[in-house]
Amino acid sequence: MKPETKQFLRQMLACLLCLLLGGGIALGAVWAWMGEDGRTLLSAQHLIAQRFVGDYDETEALHGTLGAMVEGLGDRWSYYLTPDEAKQVREDRENAYVGIGVTVNQEGENGLEILTVTPGGPADEAGLQAGEVIQGVDGVAVTAENRTDLISSIRGEEGSSVTLTIADANGETRDVTVERKAVHGITAAWTMLEGDIGLVTIANFYQGTADRVKQGVDELQQQGAKALIFDVRSNPGGYVSELTQILDDLLPEGVIFRTTAYNGKEKEYTSDAGCVDLPMAVLVNADSYSAAEFLAAQLQESAGAAVVGEQTSGKGYSQMLFDLPDGSAMGLSTARYFTGSGKSLIGTGLTPDPQVSLTQAQQRDLLMGKLAHEDDAQLQAAIQTLRQE
Repeated sequence: MKPETKQFLRQMLACLLCLLLGGGIALGAVWAWMGEDGRTLLSAQHLIAQRFVGDYDETEALHGTLGAMVEGLGDRWSYYLTPDEAKQVREDRENAYVGIGVTVNQEGENGLEILTVTPGGPADEAGLQAGEVIQGVDGVAVTAENRTDLISSIRGEEGSSVTLTIADANGETRDVTVERKAVHGITAAWTMLEGDIGLVTIANFYQGTADRVKQGVDELQQQGAKALIFDVRSNPGGYVSELTQILDDLLPEGVIFRTTAYNGKEKEYTSDAGCVDLPMAVLVNADSYSAAEFLAAQLQESAGAAVVGEQTSGKGYSQMLFDLPDGSAMGLSTARYFTGSGKSLIGTGLTPDPQVSLTQAQQRDLLMGKLAHEDDAQLQAAIQTLRQE
C-alpha cells in the first residue's frame, strides 16, 4: 500500500472514531449514510490495525479484501486486479507492451510452457519456440508458488534483458538472454485455403483488431475469395467498438448489437448498407467469449453464417474497468448485451451446427499454431458446410 494511501486511511478512521465518540452530529449522519456494511468494513479494518498481534502485509490484506468483495458478487465475469495485474491488462488491451513476445501456460507442472511466440518479436529473434518450457527466470526456478511473480518479471523496461532457462521438446536445457522490446500483438491473420475459401483468424477484439480484420477481408476478396471462415476459437473477446466496426464492415444495413446498462439505458448499434456479400462460417469453442460469441451470433443472424465447433460459454455481460487509488482496478459487469434481434446468450451460448470437437492434443496444437489445416476437424467441417451451400 502506498504511504499516502495508508496515511489517508488511518487519518480517516481516526477522524471517524474521534468524532463519533465526541458526538459529532455531521459525522453521525455520514456514519448512518455509510450503512451497516460500510461501518462493518471500517470497524474491521480498525480492529486489525489496532489489536492484531501478528505481523501482516497491509497491502496484501487490502487486495485480499477487495478481491473477496468482487468474488462475493457471485458474477463469474467481474474481477479484481492488483496494481501490477491492472497495468498488464491495460497494456494487453492496447495490443502493445514491452516484453519478449510470448504467451505461456500458467498451469504446467514443470515450468511455463510457451504457447505462442509473436512473429518478429524478441523471443522469436532469440529462437524460442512454442512447446518449449521456461524453467527459470534470471536464475530463479519456476515453482507453483512464484510462477505469477516470475511471469510479471519477464516484462520490464525497454532495452533491458532477461535470461531464461529453456527446456526443449527433448528435455535439454539452455540459457537464453532476451532483450525486452516494444511488442505489437498480431490480432488477426488470414490465408487463402483450397477452393478459394478465405480464413481469417481473430485473436482478440482489442485495440486495432477491426482494422486488421478489414485489411484481411479486403485482401482475400482481391485474391478471389468465394467464401469466408472466421476463426474465433479461444478468443477472449474485447471492446464493443471493435466488434461493432467489424460487424458493420461485414453486414448489410440493420441493427447489429444492443446493450442495456446498469441504469436501464438502452443503446443499439447499426450497420450501413455496405457489406461483404459472400457465404460465411465461424469457428467457435468453449473458450470463445464475449465479442467472439457475438460475432458468430450476429453473422448467423444477419447473414446466415454457419457456426461450427463447440458450445460457447454464454457470456452476456460487458465489464468496465474502474481504476482504484492505489493503481489496482475492478472490472465490474455494468451492462447486458444482445444481438440485433434482442437475443441474449447468457447461460446458453451458441449451439454450433455441426458440433465438432478436437482432442486435447489437437486443442493444444491449435493454441500453438501447430495444428495442420488437414488435421483440424472443426475447420474441415466448416469448409464442407460452405461447399454444400
